[in-house]
Amino acid sequence: MDDNSKINNIINLYFDSMYESNEQLVKKVFHSDAKITGYVGNNLLSMDRNEFASFVGDQQPSAFSKKDPKILEVVLLKVVGNTAVALVRDDYLGNTYLDTLSFIKINEDWLIYNKLFHIEK
Repeated sequence: MDDNSKINNIINLYFDSMYESNEQLVKKVFHSDAKITGYVGNNLLSMDRNEFASFVGDQQPSAFSKKDPKILEVVLLKVVGNTAVALVRDDYLGNTYLDTLSFIKINEDWLIYNKLFHIEK
């Protein structure tokens, strides 16, 4: 599997982690030092991987159990050596997000190193 395919797989698992409210899957796709940062209204929110995983796990019932539609679009994916960046649009918790995900390759595995989110609507 090439790097683009591996990263796209991680992006899909990332979305599934939120869609299913799966805390363990969040921890699988994010690097242990990852930061998740963005604005909610005028408030800057910043979480580490474990805080984000707990937040995702607390979203009950999950979008999956509510049978919400899955909306995920990879707008851009650029791989440069052992790093990559993706712009991903997704619906989560009633909002449309444009996420900037940075990736790092460790051995042959890709992990999300940081997430910047912007709420579009």
